[in-house]
Amino acid sequence: MVLLRPLALLLALVVSELYCLSWFIDVSESQGPGATLQSFSFNCSPYIPTLELLHVQPPTTFFNPPSLTRWQGTYVGKMTLSSSARLDALTVNHYELQLRFTCGNQVTEGRLSVNVQRDPNRDQCAGRFASPAGEIIQVRETVTPGTPLYTLLLPGQGAQMNITSAQDPPYFPGPFSIDGQGQLWAPSQGLKGQAQKVFQLQILVTFGQGRSCRGMLTVKVLPVSSSQVSFPQQAQNITIPENLVPGSKVAQVHAQGFDVRYEIVSPVPCRLFSIARVDGVVRTTAPLELAQAPDAAVTRLRVKAFERLRPWDSAELDFQVDVQSVNRWPPRCLPALLATQIPETTPVGTFVNTFTCTDPDSPGSTLDYQLLFHSPASASSLCLRDGVLEVNDTLDCDAPGACLQHTASILVLDSGQPPMTTEVPVLVMVTPVNEFSPTCVSRTFRVREDARPHTLLGSVMGTDLDYPHDSIEYSISGGSAPFAVDSLNGEVHLLGPLDYEMQKSYRLTVLLTDHSQDQDPTCHRSGSCTITIEVEDVNDHAPECEPPFQELTVYAHLGRSLEVTTVSCRVAQEPQRLAFSYRIVGGNSQSRFSLQGAVLVHNDLMLAPPWPEQSHTYELLIRVADAGPSTPHLSTTATVIVHIVPWRASTGATSIHRTTVPSRMTPLLVTDTEVFWQPEPWFVVVLTVTSALLLLGLGWFLSWLLRGLTQVLQTSSKPTQALLLNSIQGTKGSIEGFVEAPRMETPQAPSSVMSLHFDGRAQDSRTGRDYLFNTHTGARRWL
Repeated sequence: MVLLRPLALLLALVVSELYCLSWFIDVSESQGPGATLQSFSFNCSPYIPTLELLHVQPPTTFFNPPSLTRWQGTYVGKMTLSSSARLDALTVNHYELQLRFTCGNQVTEGRLSVNVQRDPNRDQCAGRFASPAGEIIQVRETVTPGTPLYTLLLPGQGAQMNITSAQDPPYFPGPFSIDGQGQLWAPSQGLKGQAQKVFQLQILVTFGQGRSCRGMLTVKVLPVSSSQVSFPQQAQNITIPENLVPGSKVAQVHAQGFDVRYEIVSPVPCRLFSIARVDGVVRTTAPLELAQAPDAAVTRLRVKAFERLRPWDSAELDFQVDVQSVNRWPPRCLPALLATQIPETTPVGTFVNTFTCTDPDSPGSTLDYQLLFHSPASASSLCLRDGVLEVNDTLDCDAPGACLQHTASILVLDSGQPPMTTEVPVLVMVTPVNEFSPTCVSRTFRVREDARPHTLLGSVMGTDLDYPHDSIEYSISGGSAPFAVDSLNGEVHLLGPLDYEMQKSYRLTVLLTDHSQDQDPTCHRSGSCTITIEVEDVNDHAPECEPPFQELTVYAHLGRSLEVTTVSCRVAQEPQRLAFSYRIVGGNSQSRFSLQGAVLVHNDLMLAPPWPEQSHTYELLIRVADAGPSTPHLSTTATVIVHIVPWRASTGATSIHRTTVPSRMTPLLVTDTEVFWQPEPWFVVVLTVTSALLLLGLGWFLSWLLRGLTQVLQTSSKPTQALLLNSIQGTKGSIEGFVEAPRMETPQAPSSVMSLHFDGRAQDSRTGRDYLFNTHTGARRWL
C-alpha cells in the first residue's frame, strides 16, 4: 500500500530544534480521488495542534489539505487525494509537499516526497492521445519513406495497436502503419506532395481479455523551407548538484530557424529531464538523489530542434549532464537517544550501549564520532570506541554529587561537503551499590549512679563509606540493660536508675544498619561495636548507727575523764566504707563531753569543792558523716542520753587526802530485752493515758528516794565503781543478738531511769521533726 515514516513529527514533541526532515512515500498512479496516502498519530498536550500544507511542487490540486482529528487522547493526521486527482506516472512521477506542524510554541516543518509509480494493471489510455483533440505531430514532406515518425507511450506491456480509420487514396498517399511497440511508420510511398495536409488516424489499443481504449493521432505534413535548422553551440557537458528540486533549470539550448520547437529524442522516455518545446529550457523532472538512483550520475541527452510548420527541417545536439553528489542529509542514527542505567560496580571496559549510524547521501561511507560531556563537564568515566559506549574508569557513587546522571552527546560527522553532523543525546544513570558495611569505634562512657532517666551519656559515632555517608540506624543488641540508643544519631540515653553497689559497669553491643545506599531498597549491610558504661559511685546512703538511740547512766569521778560509749555506725549497702567523722551537735552544755573518734568521753575537770551533789542528764546529739572521697557527704544523727551520777569518797578521806579513783573505768551495759507487741489502737490509747498517770506518781516517789540516796553516798567511805544501767535498744519483737550483762544492784542507782526509757525513733509525718518514743507508754521526746 503506502509506506510512510513520520519520524520527524514524533521527534518534534521531544526535541525543540530539528532539521527540516523529509519523508518518502510511494503512491500508485491507480489511486483515485479521496484515497488516503498516509495517517499518523502524535501527542500534543495540553495544546491544540495544527497541521498545514504550505505548497506543492510542481503545483497541482491533486492533494487535499491535511486533516487533524483527536482520537483516544492522541491526534491523527491524514493526507488524502483531492477530487481532481488524476495521477499519471508518465506525466509527473514525483511531487514535493511542504508540511508545517504546530504544537503550542513549537513549530516544525517537514517535506513529504510522493513518488508516483506506474501501475502495470492500469489498462487505459491517457494523455493527449486519449483527449478529444488527440495527439498532434508534424512531419516534413521530405521524410524518408517507411521511417518511424512517432512513438506512442501506452501503459502496460503486450498491447496491440491498430489504425481503424480509412487510409484510401486520394486522401492518403499510402497507408500509415503502427507496430506493437507504439511506433508510427511513414507510408512506403513517402509524403512528397502532401505538404499542408492533415491526416487523422484513429488508433485502437487492445490489452487482451476484451479490454481496449481509443485515441486519435493527427499527422500534419509540413512543406520543406529553404532555411535550415542548426545549433550554433557545440556539444558540452553540464554539471549540476543532486539537490536540485524537480522543475529546476538545468540548461537552455537555442537553435537557429523559423518557429523552432525542441524535444528530447534520447533517451526515450527521459525519466529525469524534460525540455520546453518553445524556449528549449531543460529542467529536472525527478529528484536526482544518487543514493537512491546511482544511474542518475551521468545522463547523455540528445535534443532535436525543428520548425513547427516544417518538422522535417531539424537538427540534433548531444550533451552530457553530470550530477554531482551533494551532502544534503546528516547521518541517521538508531537509536536516536541513548538512555540506560548501570551500577557503580560496573567493570572498566563494559559495553554501556551500542548504536548504528549511516549517511543517507553516501551509504557505507566512514563516519567520525565525538563524545561531548555536558554534566559533569569533564567526566572521564565513559568513552566511545568504534561507535560503542564503554565504561572508561571506575564509577564511584560514594562522593557527594558523583552518582548523578551523566548527560552527554555523541556528535556524528560525515565526510561530505559541506560536512553534516547529527547529535545523539546520551543519558547514563549510575545507580548506587551498597559496597561497605558501617563501622564504629568502641567507646567508654561514665555516668554517675544518681543520674536521672533520659540523661545523655554520649554518642556512638558510626561511619559508612557508601553515599549518602553515615546513613545509619542504631540499635542495642538485647534489651536488658537500662540504656537506649537513638536510632538516628546514635546518642546513648539512660532509661532507668543505676546502682553502683549492684553493678559497676555495663557492656553494650550497638548494632549499625545502613539504608538508602543501594538501588535495591531492601539491600542493607550491618556492623557492630561495643561500648562500656562505667557507673561512678555516688554517696547515696547515709550511715546507720547501731543502736541509733542510747540511754546510759554513768557514775562519774570528779576530775577524771571517762569513756561513756562508742558510737558504732556503718553503711549497710557499702560495707567497705569505714571512714566517718563524728561531731557533737547538740546537748553538750558546759562542754562536758567530747569525741575521740567514735568514742564519747565525759570530762569532769572540777577538782575542788563544791562538787555537784545532784545527778544530771545530758541529751547528746552526735552527727555522724561519711568522710570518704565520694560526694556528697551524707550524715545521720545518733542520740545518746547520759545520766551523770557523781561518785564521792568519805568526808575524812576527802579532807585528808584525795581518793584515787581508777583513771579509766569500764562502763557496764545492762540490756533489757522486751517482747514486741502491737495492740489494737483503742487499747494503745487507754494504756497510754493510764501509764502517764502511773509514771507521774512513780516519778515523784523516785525523786524523793534519790535525794535520800544522795545524802547516804556523801557519807559513805567505801569506793565503788560506776555502774551503767538500762542501756536499751528497741527491737520490735526480735530477741536475738543481744547479750544480757549482769545487773549491779546498788543502793545509789536511781529508780527514775525507767521513766526516761525511749526505745524507738520516728519522724512526724506532718512537721517532719524527729522524735523518740516509748513503745510501752507512748511517751515522746522531740529532738
